[in-house]
Amino acid sequence: MSLGLAHILLVEDDAGDVAYTIDEFREHRLRNPLTVIGDGLEAIDFLERRGAYADAPTPDILLLDLNLPGVDGRVVLDRVLGNRRLADLTVVVLTSSPLEEQMLRDFGVPSEFYFRKPVDFAQLAGLIRGVDQFSIVVDRLTD
Repeated sequence: MSLGLAHILLVEDDAGDVAYTIDEFREHRLRNPLTVIGDGLEAIDFLERRGAYADAPTPDILLLDLNLPGVDGRVVLDRVLGNRRLADLTVVVLTSSPLEEQMLRDFGVPSEFYFRKPVDFAQLAGLIRGVDQFSIVVDRLTD
């Protein structure tokens, strides 16, 4: 099986966290495609290929903030889990508090599938490498 670049969808409304994540990807020269969406309803449209996102690619990894404006990240997560087309999507929940982490533990979510914000690149890279059919590509060449 040939390895393909994992497409990453970041659903995050905090501009600082988005900027940090993008900076981390650039600093580490990550070549994986990244799409950023700032609210839950738009994320559902993207994932379900509705409206302006009718031709959107299906992401391989979803980095999902729980606290989103409008439609909450928990609703997005429910929609993902209920959509058979998204059964292979790896979901990583982004937490901002120990209370959210406890809630995830209580629901049986393995700790490798939730990260404390801001996203740590090494932790994310390890997760992507652990998803068998995908790979990350870091461009080691200098400009």
